[in-house]
Amino acid sequence: MITFAPGPSKVYDALPHYMQDAYHQGILSANHRSSVFMNLYQETEQLLREKLHMPDDYKLLFTSSATENWEIISQSIVEKASFHIYSGSFGKKWFKYAKHIIPASVGLKIEANQEIDVAGLEIGEAVDLIAITQNETANASQVPMTVLKELAEKYPEKMIAVDTTSSMGGIELDFSLADIWYASVQKCFGLPAGLGLLIISPKAIEKAQRKGEKGRYNSLSFMLENAAGYQTHYTPNVFGIYLLNRVLKDLQEIQQVDARLRKRMLKLETAIAQSTKFRLLVDNGATRSTTVLAVSGSEELISAVKKAAEKEGMQLGSGYGPLKPTSFRIANFPAITDEEFDRLVNFLIAY
Repeated sequence: MITFAPGPSKVYDALPHYMQDAYHQGILSANHRSSVFMNLYQETEQLLREKLHMPDDYKLLFTSSATENWEIISQSIVEKASFHIYSGSFGKKWFKYAKHIIPASVGLKIEANQEIDVAGLEIGEAVDLIAITQNETANASQVPMTVLKELAEKYPEKMIAVDTTSSMGGIELDFSLADIWYASVQKCFGLPAGLGLLIISPKAIEKAQRKGEKGRYNSLSFMLENAAGYQTHYTPNVFGIYLLNRVLKDLQEIQQVDARLRKRMLKLETAIAQSTKFRLLVDNGATRSTTVLAVSGSEELISAVKKAAEKEGMQLGSGYGPLKPTSFRIANFPAITDEEFDRLVNFLIAY
């Protein structure tokens, strides 16, 4: 069964070999204070610079999940309040987490087809961080880099934090446009769940040090203190970090991955647009995700097509939340091969 669910999604076919190598190399028993782990950490960070074009002065930190990063950002970086712009369930959840920690935090809900009107935004001095869900997995919408650039130019004095859970490792991100980026590995990195990535700029590090929040197991100051020596503040998912390292070694540079995903997403979008049965949930190309596509239809149709796909050995992702009965989602992640993706497109054309 090939899964096209948007996370956890299909893992890379080479994963069994990586796992065997980890066992034989003793990685599964490696102490996180050992030179073996420190070298692994340092090499993985360097691979992110080479393959994903992370700036040299940005720092990679490991967490348990993207969700944990919501808490870290509010407790350790935000000093006044955060301003959250979101269109779907995951962006809304991030806002709720932030508001629980800092009640003054503000949320702006937009529609999946609605572009962010940066010129019309009014974010006052009471806010010191702008939070953007770059790729909203729930409704398959995304915020392009051009919008992040506009935000950075309009509000240079504010931090910008970006959720790229369903896009990091799949599309090319301009890390220089924001100070905080985060993701989980179970989507575009083609790995099992259980590892989060937090990438922060020197400006964000300085702000965390100025706030001086301490005392929690995931206080950013504590994490950074350990990361300076390529160690972690707690016993990490060493196995997951090793698997990420191996995936990055085999990964093409991100601009090549980006081009491949955009090319085949265009095939899928065209097939759905030309269909008399299905329609695109996000019909505005400027806000439609490159890595997740949501297809809508009647409850009966959605149920039937999912069952038919399973008979053909393909699992479609369910819709999320209130969209569950009337939509399905398709992951366009790098671990899915072009042949597998074409097979799905042809199935939908013929259905």
